[in-house]
Amino acid sequence: MAQLNYWLLLGSFLLLLATLSSTITARLGLPLLLVFLGVGMLAGDSGPGQIQFSNYPLAFGVGNVALAVILLAGGLQTRIQSFRVALKPALSLATVGVLVSAGLAGVFAHWLLDLPWLHALLLGAIVGSTDAAAVFAQLRYGGVRLNERVGATLEIESGANDPMAIFLVVTLLTVVSGASQPSATGMLIEFVRQFGLGAVGGLAGGWLISRAASRFSLAESLYPLLILGGGLMIFAATNSLGGSGFLGIYLAGLVIGNRPLPASESVRSMMDGLAWLAQAGMFLLLGLLVTPSRLLPEIGPSLAFAALLMFIARPIAVALCLIPLKFSRREILFVSWVGLRGAVPIVLATFPIMAGVNGSVALFDIAFAVVLASLLIQGTLVPWMAKRCRVEVPDYPEPLARHGLRQPGRADWQIVQYRVVAGAPAEHSMPHTAPHLEHGRAKPLAVLRGVRLMLPRQAEHLRAGDLVVAAATEHALPDLGRWYGEAQNTRMAYERTFFGDFVIDGDAPLLAIAELYDCPVAENEAEFDVAALIHARLNRPAVVGDQVDFGSMTLIVREVERGRITRVGLKLGH
Repeated sequence: MAQLNYWLLLGSFLLLLATLSSTITARLGLPLLLVFLGVGMLAGDSGPGQIQFSNYPLAFGVGNVALAVILLAGGLQTRIQSFRVALKPALSLATVGVLVSAGLAGVFAHWLLDLPWLHALLLGAIVGSTDAAAVFAQLRYGGVRLNERVGATLEIESGANDPMAIFLVVTLLTVVSGASQPSATGMLIEFVRQFGLGAVGGLAGGWLISRAASRFSLAESLYPLLILGGGLMIFAATNSLGGSGFLGIYLAGLVIGNRPLPASESVRSMMDGLAWLAQAGMFLLLGLLVTPSRLLPEIGPSLAFAALLMFIARPIAVALCLIPLKFSRREILFVSWVGLRGAVPIVLATFPIMAGVNGSVALFDIAFAVVLASLLIQGTLVPWMAKRCRVEVPDYPEPLARHGLRQPGRADWQIVQYRVVAGAPAEHSMPHTAPHLEHGRAKPLAVLRGVRLMLPRQAEHLRAGDLVVAAATEHALPDLGRWYGEAQNTRMAYERTFFGDFVIDGDAPLLAIAELYDCPVAENEAEFDVAALIHARLNRPAVVGDQVDFGSMTLIVREVERGRITRVGLKLGH
């Protein structure tokens, strides 16, 4: 019992220390996962903690379960609508991109680190894929909102590229260890089995879990446990059948999160907390595995290898995958930059150690150095790169709280709360006359002023500090956030800088705009409206933030509804 209390006290102290340290690193712009990793290293045998830990099988098991929880939570928060613009590029990056990155990394490892070819290619496969934990954490909590095409591509890629990396590592391990020499046919069959069973198991399992959740009436606090238990069952069953459990649990979360689900906000909130706990525990444990005194003598070549991976291998792989899909150079540059490495390479690096491959500890140390460099350099500069590459779009304040409504067949209505800030458009307005209520997407229910709860008609005019409770659809939340939660002059100044001084409808005739601003119009575009021109110039589905030059002006997509451009910003003198 004393031993149990000791480890429980130590683990909780490390978790608390890493969490509190995040307040400092947030000001410095450092990724939170780097903090957990650093605390684990300091607690290890070469740090002040002096904890002796070298249980690679335990770290492998914990890492797998933690990654499964993270992918399930990530799938729950991924909107199926994002697949309209991101499925093709994400799948290309998750397969061809990983293969190219791993191959180039293997060449660099052989040349720079003087590793035998098979060991070099094995190292390339270990570090060739991006990490879902690192990507989800930086994109969703890094303080930047990306345009839908770029953000969804990066998230879906990180959720779907683990099968390719595992396939490459396992295949190369069988060759390095001399267990067998896999044939091309056998490799193809294994590849199809990994992806096929993972996809089928995840989609079918997710549908079954969502059906079970909607049919059984449970206490609200039990629905997250149902989702978690069902997701881990899909993960284990898919792995047992020879498929990719990681792909399966991500797709299961995607299906569950996009179907009607009782207590959906409670499920997402609890799963988000569990994902953070999984990330913290996993990175603390992986940090304990590292011996800095063993890492330091080879840190120079390892960091040089990491630089080649970040600045040459990843950009080449991304360019090969995204240029045919009409991504702009700025988007390709940003996607190349956010090739974050995290827990996945470290977990994969335990494979050779457990298989008894010669030199496997050195491969583990190099992979760890790559992860440190990626989180420290790439992760820290994600917001800065988003601004430089102009792939961010204006964000909107989130509700203070939200609660999903239980209703058969629909899950989009929810109860939300907003605090009216000073200078917001809602200040001094009547609660029931706000412009976002016109299309029936939101309805104010109550206003809390101090300790007095009132109906909207009793409040007369809203004041700064009022708490507004409303029923709203998901689609209405951006408008609600801007209406209640942000000062109008701040919002207008930022949107004017981003979208330009003027706003026009997507169906505005192009000739009328051309005559007004004296711009030439090509003969084949004379019958276009503004939306048609943007679609024709982009030659791909449009998202908010897409830009097209027209004469001396720039047209910037401001609103998109069901694939149709409805509002466009106009910026003069591009």
